[in-house]
This record gives sequence, structure tokens and C-alpha cells, in this order.
Amino acid sequence: MVRGKTQMRRIENATSRQVTFSKRRNGLLKKAFELSVLCDAEVALVVFSPRGKLYEFASSSMQETIQRYQRRMKDVQTDRTLVEQNMQHLKHEAADMAQKIELLEVTKRKLLGEGLGSCTFEELQQIEHQLERSVSSVRAKKMQVFREQIEKLKQKEKALATENEILCEKQGLNSRKESNEERQNEPCPESNENSDVETKLVIGPPEGRIKRAQQK
Repeated sequence: MVRGKTQMRRIENATSRQVTFSKRRNGLLKKAFELSVLCDAEVALVVFSPRGKLYEFASSSMQETIQRYQRRMKDVQTDRTLVEQNMQHLKHEAADMAQKIELLEVTKRKLLGEGLGSCTFEELQQIEHQLERSVSSVRAKKMQVFREQIEKLKQKEKALATENEILCEKQGLNSRKESNEERQNEPCPESNENSDVETKLVIGPPEGRIKRAQQK
């Protein structure tokens, strides 16, 4: 016969309620004992009957287990308190950051010339002074950038001038070398003069040469 499912509600019949309590109490105590033995767990069980009678089970010492539980609950309560305090602190910080962001947005709009209708004369003067300081800072930064660029260009100019001098020296050496080679390749003047000297050769017997010489 299949056992029906017990409804989870108070048993109205007193006798049935007492019988059910006894059975389930014994089963609960047995399960607590098995849990402590099988899993090496520290178990403490306290049950009060409807008439106020105490039933308990402890795997070691009921008092030590209760004290341990109280310490643990105190630590948990402390942790919860710390967590709540941290949450409150974070909420306050978030609210402060939101206000600062809103103020910065308003200041930004005013610096851009927006929303100036509600500004007083003193606020307008403060905005003007702030803009003047900002412009001065921007100009100083711009001049610094210009000076750095000019210095870089001067250094580049020096490097190019040095490179140009080296190239000119190399070109001069090559020109002198070519002129020397051209001089070496020119014909010697003495050889030209010797080649221009007229040679008079006389062909014939000696007497004929003497007569021609006397006639001259």
C-alpha cells in the first residue's frame, strides 16, 4: 500500500500530534547522530515538546557548541555591520561625486558662454579672470612649443651645414685629383720643340757638299 503524502500543517488531533512528535523526534535525533559520525561534524540539537519538555543532542559539548555559535553570530553581525557601514560610506561618496560632476558641468557651460543669464556681476568677473588665466597659460604653452621647434630646426640646420662642408671638401679633393691627372696626360714642351727643329740632310759626294756650302 502506497503511503500518502503528509500535508504540512498542524495536526488537530492531540493524540495523533503526540505520536507524530515522538516518531519524528526520534528520527531527527538519529539523523543528527548519523551526521556527526559520518561527516565528523559538530552537531547540537535542541527540541522542546508542546508541553515544554527539553530534548537535546550534542556530538561534543552542548555548551561549547552554543558558545561557538554565539561567537560566530557575533562575527557575522560585525561583518554585516561593516558591510552596511561601507555601503553607506560608498553611497555618500557617490552622492558627493555626483554633486561635484554637476558643478563641473555647470562651470564648463559657463566657460563656454552658456547659461550666463543667472550669473551675478561677481560671478561674471570670476569667470573673466579664469578665462584670462587660461588664455595666458595657453599662450605660454604655445610659446614653449615654438621655442622647442625652433631649437630643433637650428640643430637640424647645423647638421645640414656640417654635412654640406663634408661634401664640399670631398668635391674639392676630387677636382684637384682630376686636374693633376689632366696635367700628367699633357705632352712635354721639349719634345714638341725638338720635333719642330729642321734637319738639313745633304745627299751626295763630299765635293759636291763643299761646293754647295761655299755657294751659300
